[in-house]
Amino acid sequence: MSLIRLLARRSGQLRTGPALIFKARVHLKPHFHRGSLVTFSMRILTRLSKMATPLTTARTLCSKGRNQRDSPSMGSGWTHTGSHRHGDTAGQRPSYPRSVFTAGTAKRTAEMLRRKAALTSLDRGGAEEEEEEERPNLRRMKTPGRLVPPQRPLSADEWRKLKEASDNPERFDVQMMSLLFISRAELDIAKSLLTFVATETGTLSYKLLLRYLTLCVSGGHDSEVPDVYAIMRGSFPSLDTGASSLFIKGFSRTGRWREALPILRDIKKVITPSPRNYGDIIAAALRQGDTATAWALHDEVMEEGLSPHQETWQSLFLGGARARQQEREEEVMDHGERLLGVLAHMRDNQIYPQQSLAGAIETWFESRPGQKWRGGWTTVSPKGVCRCCGSELESIQLTPEEYQHLKDRVLADIIQGKDVFNKTTPEELERFKSFVERKPPFDVVVDGLNVANLVRGKQSETLLAVVSELVQQGLSVLVLGRKHMRQPSRSWDRRDMSLVQQQGHCFFTENISEDDPFLLYATLQSGNHCRFLSRDLMRDHKACLPDGLTRRLFFKWQRGHQLVVHGHVAAGRRVRFQSIPSYDTIVQSAGNSWHLPYDDTEDRSTYEVPQRWLCLTRTR
Repeated sequence: MSLIRLLARRSGQLRTGPALIFKARVHLKPHFHRGSLVTFSMRILTRLSKMATPLTTARTLCSKGRNQRDSPSMGSGWTHTGSHRHGDTAGQRPSYPRSVFTAGTAKRTAEMLRRKAALTSLDRGGAEEEEEEERPNLRRMKTPGRLVPPQRPLSADEWRKLKEASDNPERFDVQMMSLLFISRAELDIAKSLLTFVATETGTLSYKLLLRYLTLCVSGGHDSEVPDVYAIMRGSFPSLDTGASSLFIKGFSRTGRWREALPILRDIKKVITPSPRNYGDIIAAALRQGDTATAWALHDEVMEEGLSPHQETWQSLFLGGARARQQEREEEVMDHGERLLGVLAHMRDNQIYPQQSLAGAIETWFESRPGQKWRGGWTTVSPKGVCRCCGSELESIQLTPEEYQHLKDRVLADIIQGKDVFNKTTPEELERFKSFVERKPPFDVVVDGLNVANLVRGKQSETLLAVVSELVQQGLSVLVLGRKHMRQPSRSWDRRDMSLVQQQGHCFFTENISEDDPFLLYATLQSGNHCRFLSRDLMRDHKACLPDGLTRRLFFKWQRGHQLVVHGHVAAGRRVRFQSIPSYDTIVQSAGNSWHLPYDDTEDRSTYEVPQRWLCLTRTR
């Protein structure tokens, strides 16, 4: 039974009809609702969306053929078909040290540090921690007004007794609806609460209806959405963006999806709608076969400078796979060209598809009319060769034109940027430039203080070990440091620092200077062969660059040139460095093949790159 009919039958104060609105008074303060309630609704929706079971990621190096594996979106493991070369499973660690940019490295490092900290804490006496764990989490157990949601629909008398027994009767209805939402209560319980409130007060407040709407949309009770929309539009002069977003989502999941379009336009009068708002309607249009509306909304998202959600692209690729049977040939071809444009956008903006999106892309390729494509899930060798098709991927090295563009922008925006003299002085910067010009090109530029702090204790000993290893490899080394490093102390041994200066070129800045701009300048001035050694990921400097293209070139150059010490530095042991990839991790195509790096984990930080690939090859 619809919400309006149920309330009308039980309360006697509501009337159905063409307007589908309350006859009774409706209290509204203020007229335009924002703030805590919307934040509450969105926070709960976000929390629920994160409760999905993670996909299984175990698989072999390359799997091909739909009859031999499940779709990646199903999360099943796949086996090697034997049609290509065999190898280790993708879940095994490579024999070479992973790069600092490998997906999941940051999380693994953080977990390792937490474990070490926990062991240290236990060594110091873990009794306090045990007592803390046994202590009840009062914040987690706290519920609004100490209310307990009922397990069945209640009568008006039963609701009245609960309200009278609550700590805050004035807010009983809103708090109880919040609890019903949090506890995922049955819809009939929430309806009985609305009936009680309408009977008791003759009105339903905006906040109460918004919480009921949130419960309906999050619980998939989409048939209730039109009634709630009619009530709220007829009773309140305007809707906040949170309510509008919920209505768009709810309508988009029904046959009345087009009613979400005017709601989207209303939002646009106030603020720019979110990619999620657009994505909900795009998905609905594609389900109904209206590709023209779907692409028009997609173009609108791009014109607003927004990036569509990956679920939106997934709907477009799956819609492209279905279009073969539903649309004319010219429409199918146009849809295909638009989808190739999406892949180009991913490449230009270094966007990595999630595993479910990669599966949709594979489905579309394999359904393209007049072409036969085959997909395989694989990894890439350290030399940049696809283990599925044997193709060599694009080099990580910049072209001469790209390198010159990056060098010019870094010199202008980082080395000579507006705040450069907050990091150094004009005299010191000119002195360093003259120093670099007098020297032959360097092979490696070392962030001395950063490297020395790898190990607690005698920092000069660590720096000497690293510099000695590089020199033994026949490399010309520049060590950047600060003047205090030349002052003998417990951390900075005079003999160690003397040996460092004998083996490599050294430049010591003032103690208050920041050495990163010096490091970038010396590395770029030395040429494309020169690398730099530092644990600093340079994210602040990357953010100083003026446009997306330059930032992407900087990240590509960084991944191809940054050395990071692998493991511990100990006396008498050789120093190892993390591997630098020879290939670029980016969506790419060559001839009759496509290679897409995709996310199969939630552990990847923004500066890390995936290790799994979708290989697509055209057989005819």
